Amino acid sequence: MAGRAAPAPGALLCALLWATAAAAGGGPGDNPAPGAFGRVYRGAVNISAERVYAFAYRSEPGQVDAVRVYVNSSSENLRYPVLFVVRQQKGVLSWQVPLIFRGLYQRTYNYQEVSRTLCPSEPAPETRPSDQVIFVDVASMAPFNIAYELLVTRLENFQLETNKAFNFTASPSQPQYFLYKFPQDVDSVIINVVSDAAYPCSVVSVQDIVCPVYDLDHNVEFNGVYQSMTKQAAITVQRKDFPGEQFFVVFVIKPEDYACGGSVPSSIHGNVNRTWNLQRTKNLQVTIVPSIKSQYLWADTDVKLTVPFGSVFIAGSGIMTSSHPISASTPEGSSYGAIDESSSSGGHQLASPERRAPPGSDTDSSVEEESDFDTMPEIESDKNIIRTKVFLYLSDLSRKDRRIVSKKYKIYFWNIITIAVFYALPVIQLVITYQTVVNVTGNQDICYYNFLCAHPLGVLSAFNNILSNVGHMMLGFLFLLIVLRRDILHRRAMEMKDIYTLDYGIPKHFGLFYAMGIALMMEGVLSACYHVCPNYSNFQFDTSFMYMIAGLCMLKLYQTRHPDINASAYSAYASFAVVISLAVLGVVFGKNDMWFWVVFSMIHVLASLALSTQIYYMGRFKIGDATDDLGMFRRAVMVLYTDCIQQCSRPMYMLSDVPSSLSLSAIFGLVYRPRDFASYILGIFICNLLLYLAFYIIMKLRSSEKLLPIPMFCIVATAVVWAAALYFFFQTLSSWEETPAESREKNRPCILLGFFDDHDVWHFLSAAALFFSFLVLLTLDDDLDTVRRDKIPVF
Repeated sequence: MAGRAAPAPGALLCALLWATAAAAGGGPGDNPAPGAFGRVYRGAVNISAERVYAFAYRSEPGQVDAVRVYVNSSSENLRYPVLFVVRQQKGVLSWQVPLIFRGLYQRTYNYQEVSRTLCPSEPAPETRPSDQVIFVDVASMAPFNIAYELLVTRLENFQLETNKAFNFTASPSQPQYFLYKFPQDVDSVIINVVSDAAYPCSVVSVQDIVCPVYDLDHNVEFNGVYQSMTKQAAITVQRKDFPGEQFFVVFVIKPEDYACGGSVPSSIHGNVNRTWNLQRTKNLQVTIVPSIKSQYLWADTDVKLTVPFGSVFIAGSGIMTSSHPISASTPEGSSYGAIDESSSSGGHQLASPERRAPPGSDTDSSVEEESDFDTMPEIESDKNIIRTKVFLYLSDLSRKDRRIVSKKYKIYFWNIITIAVFYALPVIQLVITYQTVVNVTGNQDICYYNFLCAHPLGVLSAFNNILSNVGHMMLGFLFLLIVLRRDILHRRAMEMKDIYTLDYGIPKHFGLFYAMGIALMMEGVLSACYHVCPNYSNFQFDTSFMYMIAGLCMLKLYQTRHPDINASAYSAYASFAVVISLAVLGVVFGKNDMWFWVVFSMIHVLASLALSTQIYYMGRFKIGDATDDLGMFRRAVMVLYTDCIQQCSRPMYMLSDVPSSLSLSAIFGLVYRPRDFASYILGIFICNLLLYLAFYIIMKLRSSEKLLPIPMFCIVATAVVWAAALYFFFQTLSSWEETPAESREKNRPCILLGFFDDHDVWHFLSAAALFFSFLVLLTLDDDLDTVRRDKIPVF
């Protein structure tokens, strides 16, 4: 053992302890040798010889002193490790050298160099200094001598300062932790940790001032909150969570990188107990900056999403009547051009005034049933007569009684409310469970937040991401009010037997518009639920009602010129259910399973062909008699010959041959197999909607129809706001497709009011863009209010 150093503060106490042990007749290892900080002690131990060192220091009043112990042993003999035991006033810390870590497949990693920071002593409340003593015992059960080295130092930079970067190095066997105290005027801080190198993988933990400190790979998750890290990590800490107004920031380096997305050990065979001596050091920089104050939340979120008052009067656009929503859904079993069993006695809406229903009879009361109206099955023959027309007009496809059709469309509204309730309740329960697990375990790898701009409130970890969805709910409710106003004005016009309401313009059915408003509000609710704890398992919550919004918009656009042959609410929502089911399966199986993409591509192509065929033939396409197999094949051959060979140069209905889906997207998915399957499906829906809307507007202008100022303004506003929204959408701040550590590399600070990030801005802008999109559909055909239906072309 090296000689004694000059007496340090408290050396007299060490000498007294050494003399007492010697007087008691203890063995060679029983005598504590006074140690000096900063001096390297070298020695050897075996089964009959151990060493004890005593280090004393003086702690000043109000000062927190931290001591770090460095040890080293050249022996790699795992059967006889060197044991180090550090005894303090209120605890004992021990470890062995070589220090062993276990990784994947029971691999072991050993380190000969170990350093640990001892749990610091509490600041002395007295006004005078206090003496502290640390004993370090070195022992081994080896029958031969094992050399070791020991170094004990006092840390000069143990306490982190606000807004001041601090650099240090850590490794698996040499973890680090530091103390932070809240300043008087700071209620919340963000711990920002960065590194130039992604690997080795590391863990950042925030722990209360409790001894022992959990600073090893196998126990760092036992206390506080923690995150895995590659190049960046950020943890928001609030003063109210720490009664002592201080905490430890712990940095642990993982023995393997697979937890952060790095490579897994190349081979899982062979001797899994093989040991590696690795030098896995990582340079880190930690900066603690004040976060937004709690009062700032209520001051700066008092920003109201206002819409010009003129917008609520969009319902009054049009001539002599309220504007006309476009509805689209017909009773099941009805067919193109037919009144079917649900037709009225009038049969055609261009009937003479004396055959019209009396004033006030055009009611949609729930007590009415289809049986309340006379039917004329003989008009079923019209479907074959009109089927021969090359150019169709709205009067050909709006022959059914308005009251019956309106009742059918209102099923969209009531069904979506039912779907919303039964869908949202388990979603809310699930995300509450996720958030509870995060709060109880402290594992912040469960949820994929933008941690550099995640402002907690109560039990919620990222309240800003939830609050930003209020725009969907507010604008959805506003759209419902606008539709309601149009609906009321239209009812009044019907009671007055307004000729423009009865025989002119687009038939006005509001059920789909009400359903679109509810869908917009539910998108905000479910997006907020998703952002309670965004992760791989619940991403479909954020997109489910987006599928429904896109689908309802396409149905509404199609129903405008095809009010009698649109899909029923039951078949439409059943189709949405299939799409959502495929989205869930795609999230689960779409990453690596080629069979899923083959099956999905086949379903996609067949569904596109079937829907395109139904649209082209106006719902009248049938392949023979279901009981006649030969007739079915004969009909198929006839259809192929007639429509693909004889008339391949010109379709029978040039204005109706609109593709219902982009089959090329199926080929794209099969080749590239995007990992984000839910967004891929949503992209298909949105692209189809945009193409259909562009086709509709082009055909409208081509038919010498006009765009009034209000719909023109809505179209321009929709394009501008969508462009801005998509810009912020593609500013990826996190990604559940990657590991939590890799996702945090994309995190960025807030950009709006110091409280909202890019994704929050996307929420605001997308809500406004959807609102204007709905207004486009609501007002697009206001110019047709004074045009007879037999003059309005179908496309």
